[in-house]
Amino acid sequence: MSFKFKRISAKLFSYFVKGLLLLAPVYITGYIIFNLLASLDEHFYFYFRGAGLAVIVAIIMTVGFLGSTFIMIPVFKIFEEGLSHLPLVRLIYFSLKDLVQAFVGDKKKFNQPVLFVLNKESDVRKIGFITQTDLGFLSLEGYVMVYCPHSYAFSGEMLVVPKANVTFLDLPSSDVMKMIISGGVSLTQEVGK
Repeated sequence: MSFKFKRISAKLFSYFVKGLLLLAPVYITGYIIFNLLASLDEHFYFYFRGAGLAVIVAIIMTVGFLGSTFIMIPVFKIFEEGLSHLPLVRLIYFSLKDLVQAFVGDKKKFNQPVLFVLNKESDVRKIGFITQTDLGFLSLEGYVMVYCPHSYAFSGEMLVVPKANVTFLDLPSSDVMKMIISGGVSLTQEVGK
């Protein structure tokens, strides 16, 4: 009787763990999206879900359209020129602008995934993205700048690495970024295929 109870309880516990593994990511993703939409709706005082998101998308697209017209380009340049004279604002604004452009701009920076030797003695390696190939302006010939995102965070570190220690990865940068952000958990045999 005791053996049968242990077997049944172990089976029920395994079902619980399996269900948790299947439902937790779905629930957490839904929870985050639901709260994001609710927050947007509250800012715009809308009474139905998703209206705030629709308004934000419309505003972003309108600003993007206006920003690409020949009339607004000088206005944005004057705006940025004004911001460049404000010390703290300049630092925050232009850093964020460069970061956003690195991900989605015309000059994407995270498109060259690399593997490099971090410590030759212990043969520790790290994965990152080359952001600068010519460091002559720093008097560092033969070096490249590599950005290494942190796992599960919106942060990373910038390293200056000898070119000889860098191996280019023949993988899509989006797959490599997903692998890094997930801490290697999302690494599967499908990466790069």
